[in-house]
Amino acid sequence: MLRRIVAGLAAITLVAEAVVLVLVHLVLGRAAEGQSMSIAGMDPDVMSTATYAMGAVLGAFLLLCAATAAATALRDRPPGRFARVLLVAAAVTHGVLGALAVGLVGWGAFAATMLILCLLVLTLMLYPRPAEGPAPDPAGRLRPTSP
Repeated sequence: MLRRIVAGLAAITLVAEAVVLVLVHLVLGRAAEGQSMSIAGMDPDVMSTATYAMGAVLGAFLLLCAATAAATALRDRPPGRFARVLLVAAAVTHGVLGALAVGLVGWGAFAATMLILCLLVLTLMLYPRPAEGPAPDPAGRLRPTSP
């Protein structure tokens, strides 16, 4: 029961984070679009387009991770190999974002990213890794694979 709740909470927080980050990137893209100066010789149109694209990619990644966590919670089965890799990548991303957020935004943003990181790690740890292949014989003997 606990693991379904944790995976569900992880999915909900990932959706909320995706929405917030897409909105932040829209505001930043609009601000870069409104500027008529270049930063280090970059075109303002390129900067605003890159900001919009990064917001869309980051939002899609987080929504994919949320769908994976939601599917894990609904099925109450461990995530598969690709889903585990996806959730581990999200956890690493949140670790890096948390380290950046504490210096750039503040402790509140750090706490939020660490909460999501904890939910992702708990989702991965509460569900056992799926067994690969037949279980070994307790006596250490080889068992035949066909009857």
